[in-house]
Amino acid sequence: MPLLPRRFERLKSVLNRRMADLTVLLEHVEKPHNLSAILRSCDAVGALEAHAVSLDGRPRTFNSTAQGSQKWVALRDHPDITSAIEHLKGKGFRLYGTHLGVNARDYRECDFTKPTAFVLGAEKWGLTDRARDLMDEALYIPMRGMVQSLNVSVASATLLFEALRQRERNGTAPTEGEGLTPEHYAQLLFEWSYPDVADWCRREDRPYPPLSEEGELMEDLPRNVKLRC
Repeated sequence: MPLLPRRFERLKSVLNRRMADLTVLLEHVEKPHNLSAILRSCDAVGALEAHAVSLDGRPRTFNSTAQGSQKWVALRDHPDITSAIEHLKGKGFRLYGTHLGVNARDYRECDFTKPTAFVLGAEKWGLTDRARDLMDEALYIPMRGMVQSLNVSVASATLLFEALRQRERNGTAPTEGEGLTPEHYAQLLFEWSYPDVADWCRREDRPYPPLSEEGELMEDLPRNVKLRC
């Protein structure tokens, strides 16, 4: 079925608000409900992607809580926490680890308007010692009850929406695609609009066809490829 213009406009409106400089890094967060809820929160605030370090031999699954958000927020795998943190720091992210400690700051006192990665640990144990040692800053979410921590998916949503609030307040939350490079924006727009054609192009090692302003393919493709549109 051809891509409808209103669908194309919807995809663009979402991409216009995506932020490549806001993300989460999940260390050994394995429960499908939590993973799904975290990706849904990432999608809701406009985070472009998430990162994860998983336990060996634990296949990743999602449940209905995700509401399909895993299709729109890529989850990037890393072999270990050290390489994951080095990757993010190499891209200019400041890493905030969620754990209680003597030097931890109230999350409301932190500045999340610059490239920000929230690092959250396993549901039961929190961050490993290695992860804590590599953080730029430790933060916590104040609790008034007997339990001193939130569920990891709730904590991630709290932090992500605080980052969005700060960016909206100072005018740095993107609205016209400025949260991505033009090249990345065009790549994602095509992959979201025509995922099957994008898969074919990658297999054939060829560039994506150009799109018209209305989202139509501007290249004559093989018939078997057109049928996938």
